[in-house]
Amino acid sequence: MCPTCHTTLDQSDAQAARRIEAHIRVRIAQCWTADRIKSELVQNFGAGILAAPPHKGFDLLAWWLPLGGILAAAALLALGVWRWSRSREDAAPPDGPSLDDETEQRLDELLARLD
Repeated sequence: MCPTCHTTLDQSDAQAARRIEAHIRVRIAQCWTADRIKSELVQNFGAGILAAPPHKGFDLLAWWLPLGGILAAAALLALGVWRWSRSREDAAPPDGPSLDDETEQRLDELLARLD
């Protein structure tokens, strides 16, 4: 990450980012490993220089917390849908007003004509 504009090195046009990229190229030419280069950059600039937090210690929460939140939200959504569908099955159909005798007779006559 660029220490001045806080974007990745490939997106940054800052002079600091260009110097870090040149330093990395020099270390690669000297056959340094990626871990050794990262260690040197973290030692010089702090952990904020890394684009992603390390996969160990307290920083591991940055990887697992979002995943746990997504799983918890999915479980709550599934529970809500299940309860909603169960409440619809248990509900009785609404009782509407009954028809008077005249309307019921007219309806029977109309239905008889359709047969």
